[in-house]
Amino acid sequence: MQFMIDSKNLPLFTKRYPRDSRTFSDLVNHEVSVALTEDIGTGDLTATLILPDSHAHATIISRENAVICGIDWVNACFHQLDKNVRIKWHVSEGDKIAVGQLLCDISGNARALLSAERCALNFLQTLSAVATHTQQYVAAIAGSKAQILDTRKTLPGLRLAQKYAVTVGGGYNQRLALYDGILIKENHIATAGSIHAALEHAQELNANVSIQIEVENIDELKQALHAGATSILLDNFSLSELREAVKINHNRALLEASGNVNLETVRSIAETGVDRISIGALTKNIRAIDLSMRIQ
Repeated sequence: MQFMIDSKNLPLFTKRYPRDSRTFSDLVNHEVSVALTEDIGTGDLTATLILPDSHAHATIISRENAVICGIDWVNACFHQLDKNVRIKWHVSEGDKIAVGQLLCDISGNARALLSAERCALNFLQTLSAVATHTQQYVAAIAGSKAQILDTRKTLPGLRLAQKYAVTVGGGYNQRLALYDGILIKENHIATAGSIHAALEHAQELNANVSIQIEVENIDELKQALHAGATSILLDNFSLSELREAVKINHNRALLEASGNVNLETVRSIAETGVDRISIGALTKNIRAIDLSMRIQ
């Protein structure tokens, strides 16, 4: 079993949380509830300056080019405070948006709009940033067989939301979490005693999850293949080492390149023939997309 590839070639998140499913809706509502509780607490004191029955209309506008992501989170932020808030979106999830573009119109109780504003924008700006960054990497390797993957280097509390955003940008998911797959890294190998022993112990678990092992050089790659590894992470290999690894592997195992990946290097890495490229920066080193909400 491999991490994210099935007969439909869907990312892990998409398989586990289809966007039209109850599981997806529950996830969104839970994350929004936590965010609103964190922000509002015992009450939004500033919003009390507004009359309780005041009605308002607002818009959200983009201040830069981006890939839009997080519409469901935005909707939930407003609807959890007032189910009667009306939101009309002029874009769809995954659309490329331009500077100054109107994204949506929002109408409803003024207090609800003002109290939900920051949480709604936080989700939309952050998830759009992940989707945008991912799409740039996907575009950079277009035409190659490689896939762009995320990692577990995510913002605390936003793991699944960020992994969803990666899929909106055209990327794929590494394991969703520690429970979701076995990735044997250098410290696991050192503790187990050898690559062969670590793989053997992992297989004995019969956990019905994928097993991947990380190697740091060609010799370790050969050891992993000899031990029957079917998924191997090539950590910080040079381009020449990646090409050699692909040749030695000869399609026996799924090969994933990781380390020293950026928009300037990713194309060359993909052209070595590896199957996947995982990039922690997709979810770790992100800058929120500049969006603005204004009361009209």
